[in-house]
Amino acid sequence: MNIAFFLTPKREIIYESMNTTMRQTLERMEYHRYTAVPILDGEGKYVGTLTQGDLLWKLKNNPEITFKNLNKIRVQDITMSVVNNPVRIDSNMEDLFSIAVSQNFIPVVDDNNIFIGIIKRSVIMNYCYEMLFKKTAKEA
Repeated sequence: MNIAFFLTPKREIIYESMNTTMRQTLERMEYHRYTAVPILDGEGKYVGTLTQGDLLWKLKNNPEITFKNLNKIRVQDITMSVVNNPVRIDSNMEDLFSIAVSQNFIPVVDDNNIFIGIIKRSVIMNYCYEMLFKKTAKEA
């Protein structure tokens, strides 16, 4: 099976660039109820994943930061603690499943390492559940 079957395309998710401000990122994460977002460089390549925890640690470790000056801090100035390993769109299912065990979402890149979307662990789990349930129901 092709992993593209599980793909949520880039146009259907939020992601941020390295130049996005901390305030913009916080507001978009709050609005969309995301706890983590993919970060892309200026060429559209996946750089890493920024989490709510990363934002909180930045605030905790920099007492001079206030809500009023969050627009002066760029994503590139925030340390990302989570490494969500990407897969290539031509990866096999084994690669996908082995990474999904430890990541809520898996970034997907094309042949040029350009970010094209994510695969959510919940989508994989739902698919596996349906396949298992259907198989069990047929056997009964």
